[in-house]
Amino acid sequence: QVQLVESGGGLVQAGGSLRLSCAASGRIPINYGVGWFRQGPEKEREFIAAVYWSGSRTSYSDSVKGRFTISRDNVKNTVYLQMNSLKPEDTAVYYCAVGPSITTMNSWGQGTQVTVSS
Repeated sequence: QVQLVESGGGLVQAGGSLRLSCAASGRIPINYGVGWFRQGPEKEREFIAAVYWSGSRTSYSDSVKGRFTISRDNVKNTVYLQMNSLKPEDTAVYYCAVGPSITTMNSWGQGTQVTVSS
């Protein structure tokens, strides 16, 4: 089973940027995707971005489209989430996950906290 470790979270002012990393140990099947999800205070976990391990297909939620960019480095087995123009409502614990589809992620990281101050 693939194990995932997120890093890069922290405290940033509104309008600032952060880059999250998701390092995977173990082989990610080529038909799998890696996704980023987040869970804000008193909110349900929501999907925000995904990239497939082969090809160039990416997917974003409307709430982050145009501000966040997901990318992958197959050599380093790492997926990144570049977050720009951050807003206080982006405050959440961010998780990465891997699986055959967005709704069937079967390995999750422990999460990294992102706090955006106004």
